[in-house]
Amino acid sequence: MSATAAPAHTDRLPSIALRRFAWGVLVYFVAVILWGGLVRATGSGAGCGDHWPLCNGTVLQHHPALGTLIEFAHRATSGIDLLCVLALLFWTFAAVPRRHLARAFAVSVLVLTLNEALLGALLVLLGHTAQDRSPSRAVYLGLHLTNTLLLVAALTLTAHFLSRRDAAMRGTLALRTPRLALTGLIATLIVGVTGSLAALGDTLYPAHNLLSALAQDFSSNSSWLLEIRWLHPAISLIAGAFIVWLIARSLRVPAQRSLAIGILALLALQYLLGIADVALLAPTWMQMMHLLGADLLWIALVILSARLCLVSRYRLVRGRPHKVGEKENLSS
Repeated sequence: MSATAAPAHTDRLPSIALRRFAWGVLVYFVAVILWGGLVRATGSGAGCGDHWPLCNGTVLQHHPALGTLIEFAHRATSGIDLLCVLALLFWTFAAVPRRHLARAFAVSVLVLTLNEALLGALLVLLGHTAQDRSPSRAVYLGLHLTNTLLLVAALTLTAHFLSRRDAAMRGTLALRTPRLALTGLIATLIVGVTGSLAALGDTLYPAHNLLSALAQDFSSNSSWLLEIRWLHPAISLIAGAFIVWLIARSLRVPAQRSLAIGILALLALQYLLGIADVALLAPTWMQMMHLLGADLLWIALVILSARLCLVSRYRLVRGRPHKVGEKENLSS
């Protein structure tokens, strides 16, 4: 194979069953995230007491309360997710070559899933559930949300590279404009963390009307969770600017325009849901809608960043294979 010839196996895809399973695991995990948001919004985190992984020290629950059912269901669905992740890992290793990038991301999915379970266990065992208002709860919650978003990104990239025809193998990739994508992704990650803290403040310190909610944010007697609640909308505007910048760059590439326009629509929807969440005093159903929108936006951004920044070294320029990095003027 010459230096400019694309590898012959780059157009081979794993089985459609594996690809569908990978995307299905991602969809299922998003559902697990939403149920976890319901646990926090309803104050059901202490539904199983301070026991983990058992619920109230037993497997079977006799005459459980609603909070117990909600928390127990979250633990059960999280356990099923771990089994799905293990199946995805073994299936991926059996189906793709050794240098395939999906292998690396599948391993990272397992590591992050185990870390997710550890952080969830610490929240329960340390009593950082229900109405606990200690500062350490916010720290663990922020770490938990960060790990969750990284796990979503790893699942997304696993499915993405399993579905990718070219540049899916180590050595066939060229890194392009990484700072642009990383800035947008990190900003979005920070928005997610501040959003989880804002939602925790809404749950622990509910307001009776919009005026009293705004007064809480500026009162010297308010909890620090309420005093920093303004950070979420402020940082979301900054992150939105970076995302729009990323979208503007993406629109120059015809193949990415549909995804870029979809992300722009999701971003606008997130701002609308955020405004509605504040105006309606953060009802549980609205928090779930806002969380779902955030997950979809994050997944779309990860895919777009992978398409823009992890490109094939072999491109067709002026009718011949071209290796990125050769001395030639290329438009980005």
